Amino acid sequence: MRIYPFLAVVALSACAGKPLPPDWQSNAKGALDASVNDYLKGSSSAAQAQFRDARRATASTGRADYVAQVELVRCAAQVASLDFDDCPGYVALAPEATPTQRAYADYLYGRWQGLDAALLPEQHRAVPASGQLAPLTDPLARLVAAGASFKAGRITPQAIVQAIDTASQQGWRRPLLAWLGVQEQRAEAAGDAQEVQRIRRRIALASGS
Repeated sequence: MRIYPFLAVVALSACAGKPLPPDWQSNAKGALDASVNDYLKGSSSAAQAQFRDARRATASTGRADYVAQVELVRCAAQVASLDFDDCPGYVALAPEATPTQRAYADYLYGRWQGLDAALLPEQHRAVPASGQLAPLTDPLARLVAAGASFKAGRITPQAIVQAIDTASQQGWRRPLLAWLGVQEQRAEAAGDAQEVQRIRRRIALASGS
C-alpha cells in the first residue's frame, strides 16, 4: 500500500547491487515506516515525531510532489483508522501534486464520482467499482480501502468485519477501536443489545480498560 515511488529506490538499489541512493531517501523511508507503524499502534507522539523527520528529510529536496507523497502516506494511515481530517498537509501542496497523487487523495476521501481508477495504486483500482476488500492481500491496503469505502458511503457489513479482523491480527489498536466503534453503532441501531455488550467488552479489552 505504501506508495513511495521515490523511496522505493532504496530497496531497488540494494537488490540490484547499485550504488546506494542519497541519505535523505533512506532516512525518509525509515522514518515514514516507523511513523505509520506507531500511529496504527496508537502511539501518537512517537508517530508525530517520526513523521516530522520524514517530512524534513523529503523537504530537503525542494520537491513539492515528493513531500505531497509523504503527506498522503500519513493520511492513508488515518483513513484506515477512520480519522478524516481532509489531509491539510497534502492540500497545501496539491497544486504541484501529480495526477496519480490527486487521484489517490480523491480515493482516500470518498470522492469517487468521476474518479479515474487507472491512476490508483494497482491493488486499489478495483475497489471503487467492486467494493470488495478480499483481493487486497496487504493488511494496511485493506484497511485503507475499507476507510475509503466508508467515507464514500459504500462500506458493507462484511467489509467492517474484515477491517476489524485485519486490525486485530496486526495488533493495530487505533484502527481496531475505530472499526469496533462502527460495529457498535450498527448493533445499537439494530437494537441488538447482546451484540452491543459483546462489542463493548472487546473495546474495553483493546483499549486497556
